[in-house]
Amino acid sequence: MAADNKEPLMRTAQCGRLRESDIGREVVLSGWVQRRRDLGGVIFLDLRDRSGVVQVVCSGEFGEAAFAAADLVRNEYVIRVRGDVVARDPDTVNPNLETGTIEVRAREVELINRAKPTPFPIEDGIDIDESVRLRYRYLDLRRPEMQRTFILRHRALQQVRRFLDRHGFLEIETPMLTRRTPEGARDYLVPSRVHAGHFYALPQSPQLFKQLLMVSGFERYFQIVRCFRDEDLRADRQPEFTQIDIEMSFMPLREFQDLMEQMMADLFQELLGVSVPRPFRRISYGEAMLRYGSDKPDLRFGLEIREVTERVKQCGFRVFQSAVQSGGAVRALNAKGCGRWSRKEIDDLGALAGKLGAKGLAWMIITDEGVKSPIAKFFSEEELRGIQEDLDAESGDLLLFVADRAEVCVEVLGQLRQHLGRRLNLIDDAAFAFAWITDFPLFSYDEEEKRWVAEHHPFTMPRWEDLELMETDPGRVRAQAYDMVLNGYEIGGGSLRIYRRDIQEAMFRTLGFTVEEAREKFGFLLEAFEYGAPPHGGMAFGFDRIIMLMAGKSSIRECIAFPKTASASCLLTGAPSEIAPEQWEELHIQPRPAVVKK
Repeated sequence: MAADNKEPLMRTAQCGRLRESDIGREVVLSGWVQRRRDLGGVIFLDLRDRSGVVQVVCSGEFGEAAFAAADLVRNEYVIRVRGDVVARDPDTVNPNLETGTIEVRAREVELINRAKPTPFPIEDGIDIDESVRLRYRYLDLRRPEMQRTFILRHRALQQVRRFLDRHGFLEIETPMLTRRTPEGARDYLVPSRVHAGHFYALPQSPQLFKQLLMVSGFERYFQIVRCFRDEDLRADRQPEFTQIDIEMSFMPLREFQDLMEQMMADLFQELLGVSVPRPFRRISYGEAMLRYGSDKPDLRFGLEIREVTERVKQCGFRVFQSAVQSGGAVRALNAKGCGRWSRKEIDDLGALAGKLGAKGLAWMIITDEGVKSPIAKFFSEEELRGIQEDLDAESGDLLLFVADRAEVCVEVLGQLRQHLGRRLNLIDDAAFAFAWITDFPLFSYDEEEKRWVAEHHPFTMPRWEDLELMETDPGRVRAQAYDMVLNGYEIGGGSLRIYRRDIQEAMFRTLGFTVEEAREKFGFLLEAFEYGAPPHGGMAFGFDRIIMLMAGKSSIRECIAFPKTASASCLLTGAPSEIAPEQWEELHIQPRPAVVKK
């Protein structure tokens, strides 16, 4: 084995790229020892680099020094090998390996670096606690499936850049240190050393800057940008994330949406070989909530929610009656073929509905003899026939009902729909179902703050026909906003923007801003609108989420090189961390003792 401080040999080939066409070639390979097998007179090393794995054969017959060196190496040692590419014996061909028809006979083996035993195997499909993987993320990222994900991510970034460049978009960077703006998630704040008592905010989005770039006349802008939100985390959220940010002027909404569809279709075709049908389905917000119980519905399966309020409002079942009389609703799902479920299985569904917020879950089983249900006696034969017609029910079906406020019905049945879709194997994991969700409400009423808040953001243009309602009946105003959804996730959202000062000021008034507050927080934007702002709009795609879906992962943490945990901490580096006393003083702030909740 060569001395540790010897200058390494140069690499002339990559492990995973060798093929039968390389037979007879001398190569120098570098990488990590994936596995070592000692058969006495022969040692086999599976050598791995980013491109893949190749088998290296070390024997005294091919090189005594190489064989002696191979006897000392262990898993994850970094080595270099000089040898000849040869064909494997037919009975040792490995069809599961791209290099499985060849091997390298080592004439030299050189140690570059040793490695301690790793806390988990460097291989695919490991069952290891995620906290261990994040603590040793640099080892986790060695695993082939992780490297494939990040190669996919890289290729997707380049594909998006090429597409937008071809269509005349300019990539322009916007500030990372900016001003805090209200409305939205909490900001990450950065204290200023130079301006005592003042703070920058890390951007939740480049929203205002990209609108100002439209005022500047660039017309088509994009940026692949890091954004930050201090919000509670879940599987498809991180405190810092990557966004494909796009804005353009002078383009009709439908034409812009068609362009975004084409970008997604090209991305999936180029990287996955998947043909995405176009045009994408368009569903209004109201229809999505009524039929799927979600504004980001998974359209890979049916199982739609049905409205039966009118059908049952005169029935004898008091629970349904009282829900309707109090202004609520009665909605239902048809779990096709589940009428054969046991009473325990149905009761378990009821328990799940309770956890989701329902007061109860009523049910009916359709049989050849009629309706089987504890509540069937409260309905007339005509009402029961009507319910079956409304739900397209047939013998063997299980009908599930929730009676409550409309929003509770939506929430509970929407999640029950997803639960049943998975349990009944209705979801094709290989399918990609895109759609646009449109006509969102512009405002919602915040009961805690007792005021109207923007559903999207306060720079979204209302529907022109709803303008006169902005200050008289905000709850009826629809936004010129749109989300692109895929397989139950929102992957992108956008809107046409307000570009007139009078409309923007009306928006601020509806949100409860005084003239002074609006001027103090957004005066620069209002002033810009007075210098010839073009009609414009755009959207932002959650790039991490798109890669998660393309790679078939269940969490965006699998698609971010160094992600945070659910508590927004980094197990690898220990961030966030305390700072030195002199830094508190330098930043003109004082620490306050943490309040421990009892």
